[in-house]
Amino acid sequence: MARIARGRWTHTHEGDLAVFLIGMRINRVRRPDAWLPVLAAMGPMLAELARDPDSGFLGYRMTLGRRGPVLVQYWRRVEDLYRYATATDARHRPAWTAFNRRARRVAGAVGIWHETYQVARAESIYVDLPVQGLAAATGARPVTSRLDRAAARLAG
Repeated sequence: MARIARGRWTHTHEGDLAVFLIGMRINRVRRPDAWLPVLAAMGPMLAELARDPDSGFLGYRMTLGRRGPVLVQYWRRVEDLYRYATATDARHRPAWTAFNRRARRVAGAVGIWHETYQVARAESIYVDLPVQGLAAATGARPVTSRLDRAAARLAG
């Protein structure tokens, strides 16, 4: 079980930040040949990114819904994300090609989506939780009296 960080915490990141949401939706549960490879491709990509501190990948968190996963990824810059997505020597390109091939063969069995946000400022609060989210990706610090209010944390 993850250690609980008692009290109130916030993240320590300053500067550029990109948040990338990506998910998949299983539309045809009885077609695991179409959706299981999509699901299986994400783990190796995350491991590849985590091993490369120069990639700009800061971390992620995943939730699993009834129809599939959603990942919130934290990146140093949008350009880092795009560089990884288009790199010919990384795992993403072959996974994307394979997805498109399967999507043509079994149309509508699985859907994928993503949203990219370039973040100018960010505010966070975590109370009596294991370090997670943006704080896990960038660093955590206790909330001091100067950072007691959300508006103060957002202002920096």
